[in-house]
Amino acid sequence: MPDTHRLDELRHPQVESYLDRAETPTALIPVGTTEQHGEHLAMGTDAFIPTEICERIAEDVDALVGPPINYGASDMHAGYAGITYLTYRTLATVVHDIAYSLAEAGFTDIVFLSGHLTNDWAAKVGANQASHDLPEENYVYAFPYWDALSGDDMEEYLSFDAGWHANIGETAAVMAIDEDLVDLEETAFDAPDLPMDIENPAALLDHLLIGKGAYYRISETGVWGDPSDATAELGEEYFETITHAVAELINTFQDVRDEIYQRQRPDRAQEQW
Repeated sequence: MPDTHRLDELRHPQVESYLDRAETPTALIPVGTTEQHGEHLAMGTDAFIPTEICERIAEDVDALVGPPINYGASDMHAGYAGITYLTYRTLATVVHDIAYSLAEAGFTDIVFLSGHLTNDWAAKVGANQASHDLPEENYVYAFPYWDALSGDDMEEYLSFDAGWHANIGETAAVMAIDEDLVDLEETAFDAPDLPMDIENPAALLDHLLIGKGAYYRISETGVWGDPSDATAELGEEYFETITHAVAELINTFQDVRDEIYQRQRPDRAQEQW
């Protein structure tokens, strides 16, 4: 294989060679957005981070990385200048069609790695629809990269303490990719005043962010958290943690799924299928 694992940078014979060689031909598809991240952070943040993760783990999971989906289900940011978004239905269809065509081309596993919270809702619908339409030996699934993190790591990167958007975690990660994409002099601190005495305050997130233009309701600056202490070095530490966790999750799923599915699938369900 050449140095790159980017599907769009490889020539057709190189892709054929990978598909012939790989035990589990896998495509990693970053799913991002083009949306505001305060005044200090590039609008492509939610695409840059999962793309970087996919490229870093490609060798460890023996995968090729497809071009990122740079538009996402981010209508909650509608109203800010330059926002470009897809409807949830459209994003689900895009995910379905990409997965179907990649499976048709010879990939057995297609993984959509999201960098934006509400992308996950649509991406999982699209992945599920593709799974219905593809042979049983194909696996299509989607998850946001932070789902692989432990509770402690999540607390430091994305949380009520660290913030949820354009915060120190996202800002540091982008700085590790390219410091020119960040202007720390423009950072602002903002956070909605949420009641923290309920059983699970994180359960409020989906409700707060649902609906067109919803982000204006919770943040005047477009930021949720304090990004001012972000550094490229901190971002590199985050990437080391995140990439290990995501690669481990994908590899573990590939290792155990056939045994688990075979053991837990009732014979009568096989007959119905």
